[in-house]
Amino acid sequence: MRGPRRPQNTATQEEIERQRASGLRTIKRVIPYLWPAEPGFAWVKRRVVLSLIVLVVAKLVTVATPVFYKQAVDALGPDGGAVGMLGVGAIGLTIAYGMARMMSNGFQQLRDAIFAAVGQRALRKLALETFTHIHRLSMRYHITRKTGGLSRIIERGVKGVDFLLRFMIFSVGPLVLELLMVAAIFAFAFGMSYVAVIVVTIAIYVWFTFKVTEWRVQLRREMNDQDTDANQKAIDSLLNFETVKYFGAEAREAERYDGAMRQYERAALLTAYSLSFLNFGQAFLITLGLIAVMIMAAMGVQAGTLTVGDFVMVNAYMIQITMPLNFLGTVYREIRQSLVDMGEMFDLLEQPAEIVDKPDAKPIDVQGGVVEMKDVFFGYDAARPILKGISLKVDAGRALAIVGPSGSGKSTIGRLLFRFYDVNKGALTIDGQDVRDVTQDSLHAQIGVVPQDTVLFNDTIRYNIAYGRADATDAEVVAAAKAAQIHEFIESLPEGYDTAVGERGLKLSGGEKQRVGIARTLLKNPPILLLDEATSALDTETEREIQGALRRAGEGRTVLTIAHRLSTIADADHIIVLEDGHIVEEGTHDDLLARRGRYFSLWQRQASEQEGAA
Repeated sequence: MRGPRRPQNTATQEEIERQRASGLRTIKRVIPYLWPAEPGFAWVKRRVVLSLIVLVVAKLVTVATPVFYKQAVDALGPDGGAVGMLGVGAIGLTIAYGMARMMSNGFQQLRDAIFAAVGQRALRKLALETFTHIHRLSMRYHITRKTGGLSRIIERGVKGVDFLLRFMIFSVGPLVLELLMVAAIFAFAFGMSYVAVIVVTIAIYVWFTFKVTEWRVQLRREMNDQDTDANQKAIDSLLNFETVKYFGAEAREAERYDGAMRQYERAALLTAYSLSFLNFGQAFLITLGLIAVMIMAAMGVQAGTLTVGDFVMVNAYMIQITMPLNFLGTVYREIRQSLVDMGEMFDLLEQPAEIVDKPDAKPIDVQGGVVEMKDVFFGYDAARPILKGISLKVDAGRALAIVGPSGSGKSTIGRLLFRFYDVNKGALTIDGQDVRDVTQDSLHAQIGVVPQDTVLFNDTIRYNIAYGRADATDAEVVAAAKAAQIHEFIESLPEGYDTAVGERGLKLSGGEKQRVGIARTLLKNPPILLLDEATSALDTETEREIQGALRRAGEGRTVLTIAHRLSTIADADHIIVLEDGHIVEEGTHDDLLARRGRYFSLWQRQASEQEGAA
């Protein structure tokens, strides 16, 4: 048994070292948001410096406050004559004490107000950077990630930055400064023995806090993992609401979600128990130190070397440093957790984009829209090739249809054209320009896609159609809707173009969603059109209606149609039949039927299926 355990311990230690390194990395990543190097942000640096100045002033006032308290108590004593050493009466000293407390709080609020703009700018900038980077990541990354988990990582990461900016600067730093000031006062007024007790107490307190917190961080990370898993399961189930209903799986989904929440509950309970242990241990250590110092002060008062005011001042200082020390436990725990959460987010930011523009990439120049694949090999996994030496050409303004059984590589060609992936071997060109040599933004602008399942934003019909071109006018939106044969339907709705479509467009039928998708693509007005099984999910009648809109959409454009139903591509200029990553037949519809080969077999099978369904 001893042999297997050793690697496990080593791995755990390596994990701890990795987390520490990640914490340092995270802090380095945050600093530029506080002290930006870019020109035009001098105001950020000014606010940071001013905040720190106000912070120091606040701490000076805070540390001086117990002195007024001591003087007031001594002035009220039998030997004080109602006048303290400062030459001010007890009432005046009491007022000064109250004013000092008020000023201390006022400076803290001023500090927060000055720094607020710095913190909010950092949060906005980081959130935008993360959001932009996620959209830059490849299709391969997104299809392997869980949307619910991804959103939680971003949410916790941004919150972590907010906490780190506010508390690391305005809690840990000020606490250290206050402790040094109090230690100096104790050394001057009471002697080094008091300082020694305070230093030992704080050292043991900090050691205990850090040790237990490191343990709690591991528990908290497990709790986060379970929280992410439960959230992902909930979102996944809600996104597939209809499927759950179709299979009567509500109870199954509830049990699945409850199972994830059960694991979260277990981790959360361990985290809560460890927090109770930490809080009690901190209170125990601080109380021991407080009692020791107070006993020393009481002995001094009895011996006549200290006044009652000194005793009160010692107590005030101990309570004053006890409060932020208790808070230090919370701050340290949260900072460690923030570093973990931010580490996950920065891991996401450092995730490299698989498809990137070359340094010398130029915008694509599309004159006619000739699409050509030259001996293309591609596989999502190196061990499983999908396309095996595909060569094809679509002349400008012509229509090419790609057919074949599932898994033959039809949709893969569309993804390569849009450059969701790069070919492993060979080349894919548009008007002689390799898509790998041009900018992705310019490439995407030249290609319009109508997918099998058009997904709409949870907004209005107008917004979804206008998504095709950001600067489109209302008249252009209406013209696109008319071309897609959906204008009359939209006008029949009570709210017309301002009708909300619901999440993923679920308030519209399949045919209505497809028409909105076609209108969106027409508004984009691209020279190249990719129809990726755009009607395969529709009924026959709706499909016929949509086909008319698609034919009009393809007029004057280079069209690639990936088709499941062969009846929809009979009028294509050229048809290729894919099978197992190879082109096994090509020609016009009539030519392919006359050959009585693979295309003929597919046609006959679909015809018999339609007759059977009728």
